[in-house]
Amino acid sequence: QVQLVESGGGLVQAGGSLRLSCTSSAKIFSLNAMGWYRQNPGKEREMVARVTSGGSTTYAESVKGRFTISRDNAKNTMYLQMGSLKPEDTGLYYCNAQNFLRVEYWGRGTQVTVSS
Repeated sequence: QVQLVESGGGLVQAGGSLRLSCTSSAKIFSLNAMGWYRQNPGKEREMVARVTSGGSTTYAESVKGRFTISRDNAKNTMYLQMGSLKPEDTGLYYCNAQNFLRVEYWGRGTQVTVSS
């Protein structure tokens, strides 16, 4: 069982920045991939950014050039640096991890609210 704990959410004005962190109870080098997803009430959860064990990254089109995903294996922590934030970036951001058996784990989420 992998436990994921997110932190770093909050209220920020449009144009501002935030950095989200996700700390894993498992060694993250043992995970196939990790990612950030977000969800708003009444909407489906959507992928924001994802990074594989090999370092390949994928971003939603809406955040390309503004968000950067990274991982620190020594700290067992993944980050999402968010810049030039827009009100449409508001949501509950979840950390996701997938092991090499394709089993997925989720954190409880951290709220990001961007005011206009």
